[in-house]
Amino acid sequence: MGIENSRILNEDLKERIVTAETAASWIGDGMTLGLSGFTKAGDLKAIPDALVKRAETDPFKVNVFTGASLGSDIDRMFAEADIINKRLPFQADPRMRQGINEGSFHFVDQHLSHTSEMLRQGVLPEVDYAILEAVSIKEDGTIIPTTSVGNSLAFAMHAEHIIVEINEAQPGALEGVHDLYAPAPQGQREPIPLVSPEERIGTEGIQVDPAKIKGIIFTNQLDSPSTVTPPDAETRDIAGHLIDFLKEEVRLGKLPENLVPLQSGIGSVANAVFHGLLDSDFEHLQVYSEVLQDSVIDLLDAGKVDFASGCSVTLSEDKMKQVFSNFEDYRDRVVLRPQEISNHPEIIRRLGLISINTAVEMDIYGNVNSTHVGGTKMMNGIGGSGDFARNSRLGIFVTKSIAKDGDISSIVPFVPHVDHTEHDVDVIVTDQGYADLRGLAPRERAGLIIERCAHPSYREQLHDYFEAALERGGQTPHMLEEALAWHREFETNGSMKKLVKS
Repeated sequence: MGIENSRILNEDLKERIVTAETAASWIGDGMTLGLSGFTKAGDLKAIPDALVKRAETDPFKVNVFTGASLGSDIDRMFAEADIINKRLPFQADPRMRQGINEGSFHFVDQHLSHTSEMLRQGVLPEVDYAILEAVSIKEDGTIIPTTSVGNSLAFAMHAEHIIVEINEAQPGALEGVHDLYAPAPQGQREPIPLVSPEERIGTEGIQVDPAKIKGIIFTNQLDSPSTVTPPDAETRDIAGHLIDFLKEEVRLGKLPENLVPLQSGIGSVANAVFHGLLDSDFEHLQVYSEVLQDSVIDLLDAGKVDFASGCSVTLSEDKMKQVFSNFEDYRDRVVLRPQEISNHPEIIRRLGLISINTAVEMDIYGNVNSTHVGGTKMMNGIGGSGDFARNSRLGIFVTKSIAKDGDISSIVPFVPHVDHTEHDVDVIVTDQGYADLRGLAPRERAGLIIERCAHPSYREQLHDYFEAALERGGQTPHMLEEALAWHREFETNGSMKKLVKS
């Protein structure tokens, strides 16, 4: 049986198999593309290359909507080829980041739960082509995604045309691991009927009218592996402090012994924090998150986690080989959903999650910057951290207390860009300790954060600022003319430590 016979079960669709170059020729200047992919998982492998090659002789610009960041160097290639007009809702590529900060194209930084809703409302430009990676296409035209769902369901529903890349490198065992559910328009929808992470409420694939599928391309390439940084002394300390906090919550009867469903953002710090649970006493845990990283697989393997729900599986090279060569061992303990469901405020609040996300910096009142370096330069984007922090039972942010060999303090008087206000931040954790901010007024928070979370080399400076600000009064005392002096000092002299006291 040919591969097209095993992966495409609709006979009419077999007539629509084309080359990537042919599919790329359908994309016109000014169009909007909805691409599958979420944090290097389930993204496209052929059409992006074809689009870049076409741009060498036929310049054009398109809007590129995705689930989150992409692998296979897609964002880098698109930025270098100068084919981007607008990009949303998240990226993590250095070359793309450079273009954003230079103003070469527009970047819309969105909460990851909002993109599908905005498509449904007609706020965003209409999607001309949804281009989706798939394991297979069923007889009725149902598209079975690969290692992520992201915004693929919404793109398929709202696009005029669909192009499918069927990836032979992805195992057929992925079929059945997805749970595709889309809410009705606002004002017409019922409650989303999900009350536990292991429940399924939708279909196993993306159900579309086969007539919308304009072309099909075959590929054979695995996802780009994630780069997993082993835990270091600081991230191990962060994990230890977080686990101490959770143990105390259990001891006081505020949390059950198996906690509540856990969410963790992507990245080395968040991954290391989850790894810290391996050596803890916690068992029978559940995960309700966006990205299932190496640490989640390790917790599943160790029997610490019973079930994990996410919208993508993003793994290192070794872990990818382990998981996908034995996927039958995981498929009954994992589910992949659209990101508007994995990140939906209604479900996050109902399940009462513990969310753990990474900050760039925090200030002495608990405001968090998770996106902008120096207040102006975009790093990656807010991602799902806001979806989870505002709606979780516990919104926790973690970061190392210092950066750049100690020249930057991650605890500052006032963050120069606010992604998460003090109202959405319950607990902050650094390698120095943790501060539980729940129920505390701003003046109570400041001293606690300085003493428990700031690096010792910066505590005196922070106390001096706070004491001087107190003389000005106010609910949230500040000296606005000095509030960003630490960032100015770093830009000017290369270290926050060189700050001259006023």
